[in-house]
Amino acid sequence: MTHVEDELSSQPECWTRAAAEAGRWARELPRPGERVAIVGCGTSFFMAQAAAALREGAGQGETDAFAASEFPRHRPYDRVLALTRSGTTTEVLDLLARLRGRTPTTAVTADPRTPAGETADRVVLLDHADERSVVQTRFATTALTLLRAHLGLHPDTAVADCRTALAEPLPEGLLECGQFTFLGRGWTVGLAHEAALKTREASLAWAEAYPAMEYRHGPISVSTSGTATWMIGEAPDGLARQTADTGALWVQGALDPLAELVRAQRLALALAAARGLDPDRPRHLTRSVVL
Repeated sequence: MTHVEDELSSQPECWTRAAAEAGRWARELPRPGERVAIVGCGTSFFMAQAAAALREGAGQGETDAFAASEFPRHRPYDRVLALTRSGTTTEVLDLLARLRGRTPTTAVTADPRTPAGETADRVVLLDHADERSVVQTRFATTALTLLRAHLGLHPDTAVADCRTALAEPLPEGLLECGQFTFLGRGWTVGLAHEAALKTREASLAWAEAYPAMEYRHGPISVSTSGTATWMIGEAPDGLARQTADTGALWVQGALDPLAELVRAQRLALALAAARGLDPDRPRHLTRSVVL
């Protein structure tokens, strides 16, 4: 078993622990009414997008998400929350250092002994979800589970749905497809982007992601026999039929959206295996980008 397979399969236990410990980290995480920015790079940026949409949608306060390198340095925030598994990513460290003494910062990380843990004002430690693999799975979903629980939005069904996502066969015909489009709405747009990233990283397959309503505005033109369109969350009216009319395989997520992301992670590994690729050694990638 590869590292990423082992880590992927451990997500139900990681989520259970993160949800149970959410209260422990309440002082380190954003408070209701604060104006917050959530930042990250790669996978962490997409989790930031999902978390920001959830928080603002829950009426907790204005919340933005940025790639750490694109943070608007002159925009005021009450708190900046940085998601960083390794705690060594250059863009995140540069931002935390720039904000020190100006804006309160919290780092959600797997290792407090890294530079991010030393630079941020506060640290939330998810060491039980740390990973050996380059391709992130459990740290990202565990961090988002923690934030969902902090917001009171972690449903009782999420962990059970995650176990279902790990146990049930992938949709028939999916592995035969050569191109994949992931769609989301609201907070699941970030999950769709992360599903596409996992597919690209692990299997080198062509994968893209869009807000579901934007799919009709051009991207649907590439849908045809041999492509798949995977909806994470509730689909807009008529989109399943319109996609099926192109000849593409339509996959409607029926589980908790975060569990649907786990299914997409499994797809990425299955495609990698079918193509003779080692997901623990993705092309041109390292566990942390240090510039």
